[in-house]
Amino acid sequence: MTTEQTSILILDDEPIVSKRLKPSLEKKGYEVETFTRSADALQRVMERHFNIVITDLKMEGMDGMQFLTEVKERYPDTEVIVITGFATMATAKESYNKGVFDFLAKPFKLGEISEVIAKAEKKIKRLER
Repeated sequence: MTTEQTSILILDDEPIVSKRLKPSLEKKGYEVETFTRSADALQRVMERHFNIVITDLKMEGMDGMQFLTEVKERYPDTEVIVITGFATMATAKESYNKGVFDFLAKPFKLGEISEVIAKAEKKIKRLER
């Protein structure tokens, strides 16, 4: 069992989301990298593997659906959590079809996303054994 930190990439074009999430997740012992542009986040995903990716859906340039598709193709074991202010049954269903771990509508509480992250982490740790 590895004791290395769980790595999380957060992609959201609203900087406030990363500003709120990053410190609270780092306090819990996660390694967190944040991006506001999908192109930059994708570049980073090409360079390294993240255990968990948290992505918004509606963004400039590449949208979250394309981004998560790229992530899952490259790293099928990465757990993707979608956060969106435009939650519809259709987008939720499409996300799950693409292998998303969970789907959160904005605005969400830090506690809610922390819970989802903890669940995703448990799943990853189980698979590593």
